[in-house]
Amino acid sequence: MNLKILLLILFSYLIGSIPSAYILGRILKGIDIRKFGSGNVGATNAFRVLGVTPGVFVLIFDLSKGFFCVTYLVDFLNLTTSLTRILTGLCCVSGHNWTVFLGFKGGKGIATTLGVLVGLAIKIENLEFVVGLVILTWLVIFFLTRIVSLASILSGIALPIYMVLFKQSNALVLLSVILSGFILIRHRLNIKRLLCGKELPFKKLV
Repeated sequence: MNLKILLLILFSYLIGSIPSAYILGRILKGIDIRKFGSGNVGATNAFRVLGVTPGVFVLIFDLSKGFFCVTYLVDFLNLTTSLTRILTGLCCVSGHNWTVFLGFKGGKGIATTLGVLVGLAIKIENLEFVVGLVILTWLVIFFLTRIVSLASILSGIALPIYMVLFKQSNALVLLSVILSGFILIRHRLNIKRLLCGKELPFKKLV
């Protein structure tokens, strides 16, 4: 395999692996955020445990990881094909979900996935409609239920459906199926709580 491709895979995984919520928890409160709230190292738990401002920072940082990798990192290494961008995005989300810095136990990947999709939409024609619909789906479900996990799960399921409906490439459809699978796997405990009616709305968590 081309050395530059290997570097792209490695760097995108490592960038995705940066656990911003964990780092802020240590810096701001001297705690391991994995031992508080839901135990997740993502934006929702950062809002819950660390507060609004740190939560916003984690959200933006995690989103930016995905965006940076599929745009600037790919461009910097001069590997500007749709396939390399898709591979880069997948590696970045994998890094966030299974970070090497925390024993391969990371976040749930929603913000980083969104960053990847937004970055891809800027670089790949006609993808913006799919990304817009995914965001709209998340917002509608969240504002109706106030349950972050439900909005994330259903918008994740909708992602490959929208890809097919808008006749995206086979590579993008495959990426969407994998990302949807990641979302379901990382939310398996949330799914159990939803089925039992025990998943709390966001307004009760902040």
